[in-house]
Amino acid sequence: MNPITTKNRKPFNALGVLWKGGTSSMILFWGVMLPFFPISPSWGRETPVQNPLAVNAQDETSWTYEKYLDDFEESHRATRLTALEFSRLGDRKQAMLADIHRYLVRKFGYANLRVMKAFREVPREYFHYDYQMGTDFSKYAYEYPPRTWSLGLGSVLSDYEGQAYMAQLAKPDPNDRVLEVGTGSGFNIALLSRIVKEAYSIEIIKPLGQSVSQIFAPLGYTNVHTRVGDGYYGWKGVGDFDIIMFTCVAQFVPPPLFKQLKPGGRIIIPIGQPFKHNQMLFVYHMDKRGRVHSKKYIPVFFIPMKGTMGYAAAQMGIAIPGQKLAKHPKDKSKPKP
Repeated sequence: MNPITTKNRKPFNALGVLWKGGTSSMILFWGVMLPFFPISPSWGRETPVQNPLAVNAQDETSWTYEKYLDDFEESHRATRLTALEFSRLGDRKQAMLADIHRYLVRKFGYANLRVMKAFREVPREYFHYDYQMGTDFSKYAYEYPPRTWSLGLGSVLSDYEGQAYMAQLAKPDPNDRVLEVGTGSGFNIALLSRIVKEAYSIEIIKPLGQSVSQIFAPLGYTNVHTRVGDGYYGWKGVGDFDIIMFTCVAQFVPPPLFKQLKPGGRIIIPIGQPFKHNQMLFVYHMDKRGRVHSKKYIPVFFIPMKGTMGYAAAQMGIAIPGQKLAKHPKDKSKPKP
């Protein structure tokens, strides 16, 4: 903006008062007019931002012990959580939110408000369930320090700090379509579903995937779509994804998933050897021209990706500890000699 000079100054009309003088005239003008404009105490201050740690009163009202019991029953699971134990979860959740906020600020320099809001909204205790034993461990949902929990059937629930880190790293947007490889407990895709438009998740362990598929409807999470299958091939037929997130470690990004990633999209994936502490979290970003760029972040530890990934890794000479080296299926179409 050019400064006003005596050469380019034009008469200015405010509420019928004509001003065309210099600085002294301007001071006189506002000295006369200010009594007619009471100054708001908020002028000159930043708009206050909602406390990212606060639990909304509406959330507390809608998520009651009765609602918890009803949703558990509707999802065909049983819970042993008592009303007293449920009442104590509120304070522990506040402590978890404070810990996540500190953690994200330490790692990124800030805490994504959408991620914090999602952690406030999603009741973590609802997802603490062992599907092999058929029992919940809901009362430990907000324990500190954060840790992983066994879900049975060879799957685990990641700690909440790690989930918060990956969620913020993904930079989810309200218009995004997300694909998750490895549904597990369902908490991670439920968390992302509170931020994005549509959320898809694939679980290769059939009994786990079938059971977890029933837990979203009682919560009203209608934008979550799950299926049992091999995540190596992604989810064809729904369009390209803005975010593809792996909750299991792989040796490389499955090639079919690059074909299902939008330009500008990103893949968040742990890369490394199964059951070893050499895994690193990577982000693969596809630019607008379709070129892929990768960046390495922090050390992680995830259970291995199963299915085709094991076979493909074996072809590269990577054996998975505890599993037989996968062999190429014999071609039965050739006649025996």
